[in-house]
Amino acid sequence: MMTKDNPGFATLAVHAGAQPDPTTKARITPIYQTTAYVFDNADHAAALFGLQAFGNIYTRIMNPTNAVLEERVAALEGGTAALAASSGHAAQLLVFHTLMSPGDNFIAARRLYGGTINQFGNAFKSFDWNVRWFDPADPASLETLVDDRTKAVFVESLANPNGTFVDIAAIADLAHKHGLPLIVDNTMATPYLVRPLEHGADIVIHSLTKFMGGHGNSMAGILVDGGTFDWSKSGKYPMLSEPRPEYGGLVLHQTFGNIAFAIAARVLGLRDFGPTLAPLNAFLILTGMETLPLRMQRHCENSLGVAKWLKDHPKVAWVNYAGLDSDPNHALQVRYSPKGAGAVFTFGLKDGYEAGKNFVENLKLFSHLANIGDTRSLVIHPASTTHRQLSPEQQVAAGAGPDVVRLSVGIEDLSDIIADLEQALEQA
Repeated sequence: MMTKDNPGFATLAVHAGAQPDPTTKARITPIYQTTAYVFDNADHAAALFGLQAFGNIYTRIMNPTNAVLEERVAALEGGTAALAASSGHAAQLLVFHTLMSPGDNFIAARRLYGGTINQFGNAFKSFDWNVRWFDPADPASLETLVDDRTKAVFVESLANPNGTFVDIAAIADLAHKHGLPLIVDNTMATPYLVRPLEHGADIVIHSLTKFMGGHGNSMAGILVDGGTFDWSKSGKYPMLSEPRPEYGGLVLHQTFGNIAFAIAARVLGLRDFGPTLAPLNAFLILTGMETLPLRMQRHCENSLGVAKWLKDHPKVAWVNYAGLDSDPNHALQVRYSPKGAGAVFTFGLKDGYEAGKNFVENLKLFSHLANIGDTRSLVIHPASTTHRQLSPEQQVAAGAGPDVVRLSVGIEDLSDIIADLEQALEQA
């Protein structure tokens, strides 16, 4: 039990949402490995199905282990409610399904994870949801893309793969000027470094698979409702502002207020699409989150050390790490993320594409794989892997050109990390 009204971040990371199990007194949140839950009586069941009472119905829609995870992430982000899903991509699907109708469009930053670019630019076309790209370094450019079918603006707080920060407040102001919610993917920064809702964001999403879980053992995603956007004002978001026939004409925003978006994503999206988070994965993510502040601080310290070392290496053409004083993105890092610049960044080798591939193949401590946010140091050559499906022009626009190597620096001893980089560079 927490003993003050505003506990600190590290305390929330350990305790938020959790209590000893009332039946067994187990201190750790149990894995509720069940598909369904017994109703008290017929009236209780009817109230649950009609959204007139909160409670468990079926694990495709909610689960007690997942509920602790949702409450904890909402607390860390400063949101009103959250909804867990099977992956970060699943969380994005649930967010846009709640906002979009066929023929609608949304505006997204060009610098995003390659899988997100592909989801937005290709998979979403099947729903006739259309993306328009803007340069996050020039926030005002998004205004030229807004029309009466635009429904949202989307950015990453700390862009994958190149580790650049965006001016969340400026972008939020422009989005709100046009009556649009700002969605921020906070996967790379985590709320330990950046809390987008405090800078004007309306919805936050995560791939919990990455730094939040932190151990590379579980797939998970989540959306967090900021609770501040007026979903009824413009009439552009009918799933929230108009009567829902499947719930007897209930108007979700009117009924649920500042948690309406999370409720809508659950009962209109998760219920029917079914990208449910497994309770075991929720348990593993919860365990990992307990050490989030400790891990993120070590990640940042190691990453800054690696970036400084790489910057002076004769085979390295450039280093893109916002924690370096000389980096053009440094001022935004200081403003939005004073605790550190994160653990994922890119650098370029002077000999280009082949040198990048050879470098990756010669690393020993670093694991060559398509993930970030592990306790272990990870590496990838985006142009030949995560961003391969993009055109050369799209790769460059996304910060994943042919010479680019992406590092996700782990929490090992810094001297061992640098020694591995050094021997691989000698062979590149």
